[in-house]
Amino acid sequence: MNPHYSIRFATAADSAQIFFLIQSLAKFEKLSHEVSASESQLKQNLFDLESPAEVLIAETNEGKAIGFALFFHTFSTFLGKKGLYLEDLFVIPEFRSSGIGMALLSQLAKIALQRNCGRMEWSVLNWNQKAIELYLRLGSKPMNEWTMHRLTEPEIKKLAE
Repeated sequence: MNPHYSIRFATAADSAQIFFLIQSLAKFEKLSHEVSASESQLKQNLFDLESPAEVLIAETNEGKAIGFALFFHTFSTFLGKKGLYLEDLFVIPEFRSSGIGMALLSQLAKIALQRNCGRMEWSVLNWNQKAIELYLRLGSKPMNEWTMHRLTEPEIKKLAE
């Protein structure tokens, strides 16, 4: 581990820092208009006992959050095992290219092994070439034959009628 930062599981006390990092991620992805979450919502929903999601937080020795990885488990019917799905990975710009993103990914791989996961998966924006190059260097395989689909709340409500 780098002596200038550490990685740990986030707690409810980290909600404000996680919310800041989510807002920073949304700005980077040019999706700030899509953030409807609030700090209190995250604190309530991310850290209740039934939450499927977990967060790793990277922070400086002074306690400043500089990156995070939010993940949850999936299940592969073909493997008959659970998987680890990385929903978000983000490092604030001034700390990029210092190994923090790789350290977060490495910690996730350790968690996946400890929890007997058969795979790790994530999505990446097509224009984020730097991230794509990193993932390919790790040995990840793009799933080009799969297209992600999404329903948002209005469509879910309509479908449930």
